[in-house]
Amino acid sequence: MKNTALTHVHEQLGAKMVPFAGFNMPVQYEGVNAEHEVVRNGVGVFDVSHMGEFFLKGENALALIQKVTSNDASKLVNGKAQYSCLPNTEGGIVDDLIVYKIEDNNYMLVVNASNIEKDWNWIASHNDLGVDMQNLSDEYSLLAIQGPKAAEAMQSLTSIDLANMGYYTFQIGDFAGKSDVIVSATGYTGSGGFEIYFKNEDAEQIWNKVFEAGAAFGIKPIGLAARDTLRLEMGFCLYGNDINDTTSPLEAGLGWITKFDKEFTNSENLKKQKEAGVSKKLVGFELIDRGIPRHDYEIVDAKGTVIGIVTSGTQSPSLGKAIGLGYVPTTLATEGSEIYIRIRNKDLKAKVVKLPFYKKN
Repeated sequence: MKNTALTHVHEQLGAKMVPFAGFNMPVQYEGVNAEHEVVRNGVGVFDVSHMGEFFLKGENALALIQKVTSNDASKLVNGKAQYSCLPNTEGGIVDDLIVYKIEDNNYMLVVNASNIEKDWNWIASHNDLGVDMQNLSDEYSLLAIQGPKAAEAMQSLTSIDLANMGYYTFQIGDFAGKSDVIVSATGYTGSGGFEIYFKNEDAEQIWNKVFEAGAAFGIKPIGLAARDTLRLEMGFCLYGNDINDTTSPLEAGLGWITKFDKEFTNSENLKKQKEAGVSKKLVGFELIDRGIPRHDYEIVDAKGTVIGIVTSGTQSPSLGKAIGLGYVPTTLATEGSEIYIRIRNKDLKAKVVKLPFYKKN
């Protein structure tokens, strides 16, 4: 079990710690619902230092990224980030990731913790272009400072104009008394905020200064359980649940990051799939009957025939409803379609709804 540079801090704060992606991580502090509401309405801090950071440099860095990712990274300008995925050769997804363009010939790729080794090996296996690749995952810490009050709460720590940073842009500058910190207007919660990348040795100082600066705004530490309910309310995919080595980006509703004006791994087959149309789709649903859907529960039709599985499910803290994601046949993927979730041998009525579940006022 690996620790992050802040594991001891979470333990001192009384967090409930659990194994996650090979790391000892805080799942909750005072409770999922309370932490969820802090992020939706104020500002909260997640330690997500388990995520992976790869740095790709050299004149062919872009060419390698274009070859292995589905989105079009040639559209990136310096200081811009892009959500993308790594397609495999069988029609599925190796991982989803964010590509950051630091400058020409210099990129950072941020990947999921559980896939660091797999992703590294996959990208390296396609690197016949002499690109300098560095896996600095073990050297970097990452805090996600999320919520509508994040910019105001953190502005005293940096000369970067946080309030005017565009979504999916980033700057490298001073933060909490440290230089060369990557401040990124990204996140996994749908409530705004920033992700802050820095070296492990600066972690405790930055954590402490973040909480000092945010004290007047009610800042709190937030665990991974609330991260999951927040992302699910937005309909954001979680690798290993909603997307994996067997799910196509087109089936997963990720056609918007799958660009066919360039060639990439398996692009020819995915293009044929797009032209032919997919037979199943990832949809959002809410339960009409009382119950809570969970990962791997069966989805059935009105006759009781199994038609799919729940990939993610929870009781939504913001909406007070049971919600979930799952794959269903395309014929039942339209908004308003009636499906049933099999919970403890009972088929509970649900309906397909448009994503995201949670919409800001």
